[in-house]
Amino acid sequence: MSVFTEAEIEYFAGQRLGRIATVGPDGQPHVVPTSFRYSPEHDAIEVGGLRMSQTKKVRDVRHSGRAAIVVDDVLPPWQPRMIEVRGTAEVVPDGGKALRDNFEDTIIRIRPRRIISFGINPDEEAASARSVNPG
Repeated sequence: MSVFTEAEIEYFAGQRLGRIATVGPDGQPHVVPTSFRYSPEHDAIEVGGLRMSQTKKVRDVRHSGRAAIVVDDVLPPWQPRMIEVRGTAEVVPDGGKALRDNFEDTIIRIRPRRIISFGINPDEEAASARSVNPG
C-alpha cells in the first residue's frame, strides 16, 4: 500500500515539472525546477535530468541525505493544487532513463517522511499534512 493517496498518484502522473529543495553543507537552501516521476516500485519520488551527476542537488543530497519536492499548478479561474514531499533522499546510479531517454541514468530518490497537499484529495477544503513512517 502506498503512502500516497490514489488522487495524489494520479496528480503526479499528470504533471511534468516540480521544484526540488536541498540544503548545502554551508546551510544555504537551494531550489530548482526539475523533472520527476512517482516510482510505485519504491513508493518514492524520483528526480532526474540531463547532467544529474554534476548538479548541486546531487552534491547536496550526498552530503545531507535529505530533500523536498513541490509539484503544483493552478486550474482556471483560480484553483491552486499542490503536493509537497519532504523526506530522506539518496543518489541512485540508475533510473534516469525511466524519466526520459536522453536523461543521465543518475537520479535522486526521495522517500517520503512528510506529505502536505492542497486541492488534490476529494473533499479537501484546507491543506492536509501527514507524517509517514519508514516502510
